[in-house]
Amino acid sequence: MKLSMTSVAIILALCTGLVGCNSSDTESEKTLTVLAAATPASLQNCDGLLNNFSFDDTEITSAELVAAGDIDYNGRGEIFTAPEHCVVTGEMEPRLGTGLLGAEDQVYTIKFEMRLPTNWSGRYLYQANGGLDGRVNKAVGRFMTTVAKDASALNKGFAVISSDAGHEGYGLQYFGLDHQARVNYGYQAVAKLTPMAKSLIESAYGKQPDRSYFTGCSNGGRHSMVAATRYADQYDGFLVGNPGNDLPQAAVSQLYGVQQFATLIPAGTALDSASAITAAVQATVTSEEYDLVANAVIKQCDGLDGAADGMISNTLACQDAFDLDRDVATCSSDRDGTCLTAAQKVALGNIMQGPQKSDGTGLYVNFPYDVGMGASGWASWEMVNAFSRDAGTVATVFSTPPVEFTDYNTQGDAGLIEAYQYAVNLDMDAADAAINNTTSEFPESSMQFMALNGETEYATLRDRGAKMIVLHGTSDPVFSVQNTINWYQAVDEANTGTATDFAKLYLMPGMNHCGGGPATDQVNTILDDIVAWVEQGEAPEAIVANARATNTELPADWSAERSRPLCPFPKVATYNGSGDMESAASFSCQIPQ
Repeated sequence: MKLSMTSVAIILALCTGLVGCNSSDTESEKTLTVLAAATPASLQNCDGLLNNFSFDDTEITSAELVAAGDIDYNGRGEIFTAPEHCVVTGEMEPRLGTGLLGAEDQVYTIKFEMRLPTNWSGRYLYQANGGLDGRVNKAVGRFMTTVAKDASALNKGFAVISSDAGHEGYGLQYFGLDHQARVNYGYQAVAKLTPMAKSLIESAYGKQPDRSYFTGCSNGGRHSMVAATRYADQYDGFLVGNPGNDLPQAAVSQLYGVQQFATLIPAGTALDSASAITAAVQATVTSEEYDLVANAVIKQCDGLDGAADGMISNTLACQDAFDLDRDVATCSSDRDGTCLTAAQKVALGNIMQGPQKSDGTGLYVNFPYDVGMGASGWASWEMVNAFSRDAGTVATVFSTPPVEFTDYNTQGDAGLIEAYQYAVNLDMDAADAAINNTTSEFPESSMQFMALNGETEYATLRDRGAKMIVLHGTSDPVFSVQNTINWYQAVDEANTGTATDFAKLYLMPGMNHCGGGPATDQVNTILDDIVAWVEQGEAPEAIVANARATNTELPADWSAERSRPLCPFPKVATYNGSGDMESAASFSCQIPQ
């Protein structure tokens, strides 16, 4: 049921505070399904799971009760707090498949870890990992790098699963030579792990989970979106961060960016080692020059939300307000950090426009200009990670037939040289054909096994009362926020303007890829927000985001306590005209004028 324009005007007039009105207060929301709340239970069985749990093609390799304490998520110092819980490890579907050099004796299996709290909330969460998967990160229930150590799902009483998605070797793309490994990575590992995880939970607690949730950022965000598309009957809530909805296209776009930077490398530059290539690419646009662009964007766009605060909330309006040629000086002599050369402007403009095929049609979407372009995370993803990570991925995992590299070790000279040469020589027409191609040996293209396959209605998710919260940084250099905006607008159109009843998109101004940048990128209530929406019907109108003390990209003139409301698209955080500029309470969510 649609609201009249008069009703909408009244609601917007009332929703002027920080949190505003919950969508459940509107007439349309009252008729929507609210799923019953989860009920707690206690752990009944841990050690016995090692020998007594049985599920098809599954082996439990360990089960151990561990005391409360801190857990390092991925061995790199990202710490989360955990209560007493049972740690279970295992693997599913062992088989031999195609590996390096075409050998048919590569061992594949879907490895997993589950963490089952002694005092269980009755909820289960699938923690989808980023990148190429290939390793089992600790199943703490992590969403983004920016969530505080005590805000994880495990700490909130969820049973959590993590997996390697069916192959070993983080960053090694050889598994793309095996079609089953490809589709496990794309979506089938989730389909196989989900019923097993719920059965294991039943063995541990005496009942299956009352409510099931799915979360992830980057490729993990894509996993969450794909689960909402393919498995909406098995999960009740989806938390999505910076999703790579069309990841094969986005990966090709990264290589297109490498080609643009390559045009700026002086002729005769030696590119005979990993360090030489990295230095040459990084020299094409310096951090000082990126700051120049970011500052020019701020000058044109900072006031669009009513506050000169170094943040751009009205991203879409900014694209009309900023012009690279007009607003950034063109060098008349040598580069000195106060200008860009004409060639630099062409290259950067092409990158922001996105890759084009020979007929002029776009292969991926554009990237918006934003203040976060001056952050180190933006440059590192665009200029180095692009070819060191995406070249082998496009060639071997996303192209059909796959192209095998002789060396996937991009930390060494041979591997990175091969990756760089593949990137700069890739034809965009051929790349587009390869990511959409199928053969008898590879019957699903990468745009089929990785992407959403055109889903926009989400009838299963919508009608059963499941919910989705999507967050995306406006300065993401890997997966363009414009792609996510396009997705949300298509979903809203397919649901006659009612997408907000079951799915909400929140843009995070200035944030790079899953965190970082000049942004309030810490969102500690997000798990509570999705649970409240699913189980109590309390839809979030605004979500409070805070500055993060460990974020080295924060401007010096920001308060360490800065907070902002994240607003459901298309609303933007708008300054109320008075009050502390560092406080979310001084901003409200409004439709841009």
